[in-house]
Amino acid sequence: MKRQKTVYEAAIDHGFSRRDFLKMCTALAAALGLEFTQSEQVVKAMETKTRVPVVWLQFQDCTGCSESFIRSSQPKTESVLLEMISLEYSEVLSAPSGHQAETSMKQVLKNYKGEYILAVEGSIPDDDAFLTVGGQSAKATFLEMAAGAKAIVAYGSCSSWGGIAAAHPNPTGAKPVTSFVKDTPTILVPGCPPIAEVMTGVIAHIITFGKLPELDQFGRPKAFYRHRIHDKCNRRAYFDAGLFVENFDDEGAKQGYCLYKVGCKGPTTYNSCAEMRWNGGVSYPIQSGNPCFGCSEKDFWDNGPFYTRRAKIPGTQTTINPDNVGLAVVGLAAAGVTVHAAGTVIKKKLDDKRGEEHE
Repeated sequence: MKRQKTVYEAAIDHGFSRRDFLKMCTALAAALGLEFTQSEQVVKAMETKTRVPVVWLQFQDCTGCSESFIRSSQPKTESVLLEMISLEYSEVLSAPSGHQAETSMKQVLKNYKGEYILAVEGSIPDDDAFLTVGGQSAKATFLEMAAGAKAIVAYGSCSSWGGIAAAHPNPTGAKPVTSFVKDTPTILVPGCPPIAEVMTGVIAHIITFGKLPELDQFGRPKAFYRHRIHDKCNRRAYFDAGLFVENFDDEGAKQGYCLYKVGCKGPTTYNSCAEMRWNGGVSYPIQSGNPCFGCSEKDFWDNGPFYTRRAKIPGTQTTINPDNVGLAVVGLAAAGVTVHAAGTVIKKKLDDKRGEEHE
């Protein structure tokens, strides 16, 4: 079998200068949340490690995750596709189609067993009748490719949790990848869709360190799902002050007040939207004036209307009464005013007394 090129060799072949390559590694280190001093570690990995074979399967999905992936800015999509990975199969991005594409996928099992990354987009129907690709059921294809994979990356809420297809009454019996495979290491990257740089960052971590990133109890990479959107939200100060949008036409909406009362799920949603933002870091839904739907959380599609306030979100321990938020701040402010006034009176009396003694 022909020797695979290293990431560095592939980059040079595609016209990168050494300077371009180092800039890519620095940006990659930043995307992974590494310190600047650790950039050298990324450079060394890219110089010595070969491109990782990737098979990208799509099942019950809307292709939104693929659309998000190709919009990555750090690292750029072309750098990921042409220098960092070897995309052996994808219904959207592969050049061949039909029998040629299916043959390419089978060759991966033969040539790279135990070495390739299996990316999965979309939920898998438990009933084989609902989805077949190339004459084979979705479930059979997934189980076949998962058995030989080094790791599985579940892109999007559909492959991570079941997604929209699993919404009640779930006619296709849609299930996440974890319902079918237990023995292959699996990373969940939920979101509808996930942030582009999160998607590429997970692949980049595997290439750089040769292992899966640190995961939380649900199997999500901690680097990107460690904070609630609420904790980093640009409207958080308004929440703390008890200033809320009551409807989308009021003055609060124009002033950028907190969107919790009009359905924002930021307090119960773990994602990097408020930190990394979308479209190259330009903005994210809350910043643009739309409530967070909680699209990276399990069963978000069945957690009630998107634009309705939920004081208690099913499956969480979070209970919020926005009508009481800000009262403590007001109380403290009032107490501060009282203390200040009392201090002023006492100071005046002391000054008067000193004046009398001086006379």
